[in-house]
Amino acid sequence: MTFEEKPEGNGSLVDENQLDLSAKHQANGKPGASGRAKLPARQEANTKSGLPRKSLSTYTWQEIQRHNQETDQWLVINRKVYDVTGWADRHPGGRLVLNHCAGEDTTDVFRAMHPDPDIVRLYLKPLLIGELAPEEPNQERNKNSQLVEDFQELRRTLETMNMFSANLRFFFLHLAQVLILEALAWVIVWHFGSGWLITIFISFLLTVAQAQGSFLQHDMGHLSIFKKSKWNRLMQIFLMGHLKYGKNKIKFINYEKQHLYFCTVGAALLMPVYFNLDSIRAMYCRRYWEDIAWVSSFYIRYFITFGPFYGIFGTLVLIYLVKLLESPWIAYVTQVSHIPMKMNTEENQDWFSSQVLATCNVEQSFFNDWFTGHLNFQIEHHLFPTMPRHNYHKVAPLVKSLCAKHGLPYVNKPILKAFGDIIRALKKSAALWMDAYYSHPET
Repeated sequence: MTFEEKPEGNGSLVDENQLDLSAKHQANGKPGASGRAKLPARQEANTKSGLPRKSLSTYTWQEIQRHNQETDQWLVINRKVYDVTGWADRHPGGRLVLNHCAGEDTTDVFRAMHPDPDIVRLYLKPLLIGELAPEEPNQERNKNSQLVEDFQELRRTLETMNMFSANLRFFFLHLAQVLILEALAWVIVWHFGSGWLITIFISFLLTVAQAQGSFLQHDMGHLSIFKKSKWNRLMQIFLMGHLKYGKNKIKFINYEKQHLYFCTVGAALLMPVYFNLDSIRAMYCRRYWEDIAWVSSFYIRYFITFGPFYGIFGTLVLIYLVKLLESPWIAYVTQVSHIPMKMNTEENQDWFSSQVLATCNVEQSFFNDWFTGHLNFQIEHHLFPTMPRHNYHKVAPLVKSLCAKHGLPYVNKPILKAFGDIIRALKKSAALWMDAYYSHPET
């Protein structure tokens, strides 16, 4: 659960630099009406009248779990009960994540997504309606309390080890890599001309720059580099808008062949069509003029840099050739740890179990780390999304040990097997879909 976002993307969290919750960049695309949370009527009356706050009401888990509807959402964080119903539309991370967590203990989810929870608690205060009854456990009774306790102890240990502190030199070198590759592509065209072989070569250089820029903006989106969200946000805008510009079920499609669509069309068109063109449409419809300006700067820079060699049309072809090359790279890296794994939105699981079961790792090597932007450590990334990626390999043995202690699988695959599993999983899910469709065609 994130009290965030500009989407995942992107993802900026609420902190002292984002206290106005009416900011336009919210994940659900709707501007908030005001920065104040809507108070329950009795609580608001007491606030206005200056009456002292009465002792908090106490609730059982049975009572809390009844408030798990879209129009009635309660959350538990550190044994405190919050009514977020009236605030869900202003949640910067969108209302869906609150819907998913409603009626549950979200202590670990909350902590995972907020590098500075003390600031966010300022906005939780008006939403506080009570606390768990003294006889109630810290989380729902179906959850493994020992596992939850062990995971929280692991997080405290990692905080003591400074695993959430970024090495700025590491990220500066990755940014330098992107800038050098972009500059090198221009120098090569300037010196050797714009023949086909040169164009193909610089396209590969620019593809690497774009992909690595994508991984870097992903780091910014998770607030894993700078202490202040403002600086992460500004750098993400620069990377996404200037350096790397960048769901409903389709009704008429043969899902039986979805694995073939992914290989031939889906992966190749993910970036240039779904991400780029759809985001342009969304920015225009929602009047995100600042983002449009940043995106425009990307195209302006390309036309200034490569226009003298290729002309306007040729530069556009170069831009989308790079995106076509980049798209399968990003598609495979982002889906390799998700599509083959078990995900169930209806199971009420603790944070640790849900993340370990929903994703997997790819074996570590220098190449795998670089090629995936360290997303080969997807388990650690899911558990600790604000942790700088250069620390994942240090944390992995501790996570694996905790999995072994509680009998949870810690899946770690060779990279080629992991890529193959995407296709196998899509083919398997298509067979299940076809079986269900022909068994119950009327639905």
